[in-house]
Amino acid sequence: MLADCVVCAGSTSDTVASVGNSAWMLVSASFVVLMIPAVAFFYGGMSRQKSTLNMMMMSFGALGVVGVIYVLWGYSMSYSSTDFAGVLASPVTNFGLRGIVSEDGSSYPVGKNGYPEIIDVAFQLAFAAITVALISGALAHRVKYSTWLVFSGVWVTIVFFPLAHMVWGGGLLSGAEDSIASRLFGTTTDGSVRVAKIPPVDFAGGTVVHISAGAAGLVLALIVGRSRDFLTAPQRPHNLPLTMIGTALLWCGWFGFNAGSACAADGNAALAWINTTVAACAAMVAWLAVERVRDGYGTSLGAVSGVVAGLVAITPACGDVTPVMSIILGAVAGVISAYGVGLKFKLKFDDSLDVVGVHLLSGLWGTIGVGLFAKNHAGLVTGGGVDGLRLLILQLVIAGAAMMFTAITTAVIGYALAFTVGWRIDDSDECDGIDIVMHRESAYDMAGSGFR
Repeated sequence: MLADCVVCAGSTSDTVASVGNSAWMLVSASFVVLMIPAVAFFYGGMSRQKSTLNMMMMSFGALGVVGVIYVLWGYSMSYSSTDFAGVLASPVTNFGLRGIVSEDGSSYPVGKNGYPEIIDVAFQLAFAAITVALISGALAHRVKYSTWLVFSGVWVTIVFFPLAHMVWGGGLLSGAEDSIASRLFGTTTDGSVRVAKIPPVDFAGGTVVHISAGAAGLVLALIVGRSRDFLTAPQRPHNLPLTMIGTALLWCGWFGFNAGSACAADGNAALAWINTTVAACAAMVAWLAVERVRDGYGTSLGAVSGVVAGLVAITPACGDVTPVMSIILGAVAGVISAYGVGLKFKLKFDDSLDVVGVHLLSGLWGTIGVGLFAKNHAGLVTGGGVDGLRLLILQLVIAGAAMMFTAITTAVIGYALAFTVGWRIDDSDECDGIDIVMHRESAYDMAGSGFR
């Protein structure tokens, strides 16, 4: 992300490059925003007919809340120059984008990547919003919409912004001089700056987005509790074509997510694009193979779930592995998540739409997999030797730290809301359908059909 982006400066050719990079980053940011309604379609199709609108509204609501907060204090908490113990940056340094936009709004200072820094704000805003939207899949059918909106604002402030600073903003989980990586394996000089000799890798959001969303989903599923008919009635998606449309839009948007994280329209962005594609393809095929061997047939839900698992797994690695290694990474993710989604039935936690099985497990695998498969002989499997082992250990530490930080802080927020405004709707309202109870609307108005 920001810490890994290419820096441009100076000449006429650099000016041309800056214009091209600016256009690329604005398009990438727009594609990431597209992922939010895509998640709404994906989750909406997987949910029950009588909770379709509520499920989709949770994604749109997350965007509404996070979009406002990010401009006010979110970007400042993540990336401003004032650091607090490597955990977060000051929320007031760039409050309201002060210093990012001139006081009279007439100029836009150039950031570290050679184009106006406000473009990075747009890109990062979209990342924050999609992360919150992903969590909603663990809470389908049963929570108050007002509580969800409050949670969205509190969680993104207390969990996402500090985690973004720690990983991408020069904090404890980055490659900065005072980071965990530097303390574990020493520093080296990059120009006039001391940096970690072996920096951790999270190219586009394995820890910040997917591990955090998956861990938060697991914690909230435990706090909120199970749906009234979990394990006693079929939990079937009501509209798989809608889910497949959502997957198609997600896959398209993911190119902005991953290739955009190169912060330049260059070969590294193209590598991320290719790796994103082949990992998703391999994971889809692997998931279908698991279904064929285990169940005797492949399903459309398995295909789209495999695509998402592969996209999640390649996200932290997409700029740091070769295409061949991406195929392996994606295929393993498809197998892990194909079996992992069944954990909710064995352990009896209601992760309604498989946030844990797909985002947490594949996010963990992708983050750890970088330590195995990093290009340029940097990974343990690709010839990194002792340094490859160190990178693998570091990736394990970073993944574990991100998961624990998210789990603990989410538990505090979740229980605080449970004891104040409350999470659950009434059992009778859940039975009637959350769409009609919470929103006084229904997704399908077919005479005589009622709600299902």
